[in-house]
Amino acid sequence: MSFPPSPRPPRGPRRRSLLASAAGAAVLVGCTGGPGSGEPGTDPSAAERVRARAARDSEDLAARYAAVIAAHPGLAERLGPLREEVVRHAEAFGAVRASSPTASGTASAASPSVSARAAGPADDSGAVPADEKGALALLVGAERRLADRRAGALLDAPGEVARLLASVAAAGAAHVFLLTEG
Repeated sequence: MSFPPSPRPPRGPRRRSLLASAAGAAVLVGCTGGPGSGEPGTDPSAAERVRARAARDSEDLAARYAAVIAAHPGLAERLGPLREEVVRHAEAFGAVRASSPTASGTASAASPSVSARAAGPADDSGAVPADEKGALALLVGAERRLADRRAGALLDAPGEVARLLASVAAAGAAHVFLLTEG
């Protein structure tokens, strides 16, 4: 039995478009140079500070994802790929990964610093909300704040680091959409 098409026009970008954008952002992340990528006229210590801060932020976000997945295992299939992308963002900024993560998103699969943070508080109050909707809202807020902070840091970041920040901020915005539209 086929259903008639919906009379409502689709609102916003289609999910495939956002996923393609996120995949493109991941490709851009993989194409960036490491710290001190040889850009003339940039202060290597400033670039390293921006990268270190961005790596810590991504590790903290990955820890939030791990905490939500641990508290709500039913969300693991939905959140696992997003968490994996956040871990790759941390690596792109210079974080070191101990082993390859599993689809379950457990803290043991993350880098040592992500593992240490995963056991820590998931939000300012120290707990993941008991309901899935609240837990997703926690992640949406964290993703949105981080994407906004990274977009604001673009003005002061050296060229290559700015491109990386822009790419990862765009991926974070796509994560917000995917978390709110599911």
